[in-house]
Amino acid sequence: MAPTKKKAGDVAAQLGVSPEQLVGFYRDMLLIRRFEEKAGQLYGMGLIGGFCHLYIGQEAVVVGMQAASRPGDSVITSYRDHGHMLACGMDPKGVMAELTGREGGYSRGKGGSMHMFSREKGFFGGHGIVGAQVPLGAGLAFAHQYRADGGVCMAYLGDGAANQGQVYESFNMAALWKLPLVVVIENNKYGMGTSVERASATTELHRRGDAYGIPGKAVDGMDVVAVRAAGQEALDHARSGQGPYVLEMKTYRYRGHSMSDPAKYRTKEEVSRVRAEHDPIDQVAKRLEDLGLIDEERLKAIDAEVKRLCTEAAEFAQTSPEPKTDQLFTDILVEA
Repeated sequence: MAPTKKKAGDVAAQLGVSPEQLVGFYRDMLLIRRFEEKAGQLYGMGLIGGFCHLYIGQEAVVVGMQAASRPGDSVITSYRDHGHMLACGMDPKGVMAELTGREGGYSRGKGGSMHMFSREKGFFGGHGIVGAQVPLGAGLAFAHQYRADGGVCMAYLGDGAANQGQVYESFNMAALWKLPLVVVIENNKYGMGTSVERASATTELHRRGDAYGIPGKAVDGMDVVAVRAAGQEALDHARSGQGPYVLEMKTYRYRGHSMSDPAKYRTKEEVSRVRAEHDPIDQVAKRLEDLGLIDEERLKAIDAEVKRLCTEAAEFAQTSPEPKTDQLFTDILVEA
């Protein structure tokens, strides 16, 4: 459904985004959701080994942040990373092939779910060590500053990692050197089975940079438009030479911490309530429908498109060959 010029102008004025952008947010979030659902299926079939942490429910965070970013910015995150890869524009086939440990994967089948990279897309990993990505992100920010390339590093971490010591060492260095770093805390309310209230002495995680003079903001991480607006503010701050910024994205994961987590530390009613009242994808669909910018047929067509992409990714992942034994010691060292 093509919006009229008046409707397009009204949407842009009201939300700060165009109808086309809003439809794009819907499609990008739905791609992450369907990809993760397919990954969960492959894991249940025994085709994905090791750990696998799904991003279902948190899609608005990375889609909104990427919408606020510029070409040349860099991204680094933790092991819950598939959504970030897709939002950065990485090929679903290469991501799924890496999950299944195949040669066609981004780390040639040797990194798996938690460790894959794309220098071309500015994605510097998934990292399995809790909080390790933040000092690495400070290093990426320093590289942007040193090269004067105008880039900003977005370093994502969870609420559990927000209590790690190396995070605050990185805060101090980033503030001292005014590094172009945006720290995105994805507060999904639970660490590895423990609620943030039980694990953190203070739960206003956006204020964790106060001691270093780093500004912060709490954001509705289930609202992609709010995320984009806050992301733009934080990125502009860092890009202008004023130093780091902390964003606390209040979000929610629908699945367990990992595929092996039964998530018995919260009730089914709690999860159902969030899905019914605050689902990030449903919120955008409702906005589009209420504004008369999309109809049920178009929504179904987008869903069919992303399902096709995910099916093709799964087929590629299952047919791509496994790494050969002579590749065991390749890709482990770069001579600088």
